[in-house]
Amino acid sequence: MRLGANSVLFGGHPMEAAFRYLKMAGYDGIEISAIDGMGTSLDLNNWRETAPEIKRLALEHELELLAMEQPSQDKARMESAFQAAAEIGIPIVNCGPGGKSDDEETLQQSIESLGSLADMAAKYGVTLCVKAHVGASIYNTPTTLRAMAAISSPAFGIDMDPSHIWRAGENPVEAIAAVISRVKHVHIRDCKGRQQNPGKPENQANGRGDIDLLGYIRVLHEHGYTGPVDLEVIGAKDYTLEQCCIIAAETRGHMQACLQSAGAR
Repeated sequence: MRLGANSVLFGGHPMEAAFRYLKMAGYDGIEISAIDGMGTSLDLNNWRETAPEIKRLALEHELELLAMEQPSQDKARMESAFQAAAEIGIPIVNCGPGGKSDDEETLQQSIESLGSLADMAAKYGVTLCVKAHVGASIYNTPTTLRAMAAISSPAFGIDMDPSHIWRAGENPVEAIAAVISRVKHVHIRDCKGRQQNPGKPENQANGRGDIDLLGYIRVLHEHGYTGPVDLEVIGAKDYTLEQCCIIAAETRGHMQACLQSAGAR
């Protein structure tokens, strides 16, 4: 498994800071944020201007470009994301499912949209991943399995986020085994409680919440998963650089300990 972090954690600071301090914390790679409103590292409206800088920073700091996160399923925006990913050398684009929970119509719409976008991703040589998201059409294991059954494209995969599965009332350690055959990316963070939001950024650091992340990583290892495991902490745009660095470093230590305990490192 390759350990990374989403640059959204450093959304209130220059993009270079994310590369510099994630490398110092010992991460293997980085996930590039293209999330509007949260401190975007990659502006998809002007991605050609930013692409060379991202490639330069990745080379300078020796960080693998593991993925990109762009939540919208808008076709034009997603095509820009795929184009940028192909140019920069980012293999995975993560998006959200859209829709609303327990609504069959929006679930079907989401699955059809994701299938079409997966075909587009294949044309650019990248992989589209979606994760179950609290409140959305795909929000738990049963709805994730629905999407897996309906979309056969090899350019489609599951982005598994234990915090959303936890907040959907499930046990992430049990849930990961059910979908592992199509998991191509992991967003990871902790969570205290099962409320709608993931909580304060510091409580999203691995080891600070209630989720059995050691068991979760052990199951990933037992099933031979070797893809990215990217920390995704939201809400830290107004945090100081020191606060962001502490969250990143604390989580990296916890992730490394989990891998060692599971025999993965």
